[in-house]
Amino acid sequence: MRNPEMVIEHRGNTGCFSQGSFNQLLAVMKDRHIPEGAHLFWEGDTSDKIFYLKQGRVKITKTTDEGKELILYMYQTGDLISQADPFFGTKHSFSAEVLEDSDVGVIDHHDLELLICQHCDFAIDFLKWMGAHHRITQTKFRDLMLYGKPGALCSTLIRLYNTYGEPHGEDVVINKKITHTDLSNMIGATRESVNRMLSDLRKKGAVDYAGGLIVIKNLEMLQGVCHCELCPKEICRI
Repeated sequence: MRNPEMVIEHRGNTGCFSQGSFNQLLAVMKDRHIPEGAHLFWEGDTSDKIFYLKQGRVKITKTTDEGKELILYMYQTGDLISQADPFFGTKHSFSAEVLEDSDVGVIDHHDLELLICQHCDFAIDFLKWMGAHHRITQTKFRDLMLYGKPGALCSTLIRLYNTYGEPHGEDVVINKKITHTDLSNMIGATRESVNRMLSDLRKKGAVDYAGGLIVIKNLEMLQGVCHCELCPKEICRI
């Protein structure tokens, strides 16, 4: 077991945890290595654990009755992955697929409940994390419902910009390979319609491609299309 007093830098969606609370969470984790293509859990599995992504990437998907895959979240190093209601013995309503070889910390709900019961500071930090998780979900639904597919696509590009963007001169490169199929699955559109919308944005100078990666050239134009409310980056993320 790790010393709960040790200091480890943490990133991702766990920024709402104090260092002390985060170390308490680290102390009860069981380390696992998950290979690319495996699943942390499947839709319909009992939700009795939460996962901390120490290294790697995971996508959360929902499959429709027609067999179409919708990408709900893309998690990366430093993120905590959990059902939104972790204490009711519910079934997972989505699947978690590992996109690259990943190191994961697994926390049983029993251990999490003990931390919450025994440490009020940890309980408050965990409530903050749950609140941020709900805000991310709400803002994604807002973007999808209010401004059509172009607004949803521009919002998704902004979220990718905030999550994976790296400065490259005056532009920002999204340093993860995102295919048109991925984008279509993120916004519930067809691949063909995503192709057309991206082509239009490229003609207007908002985006481009370099080495197969998406380049954001005019963030303000994307923000205008989706009526961006300038949410903090910990909320406006993929």
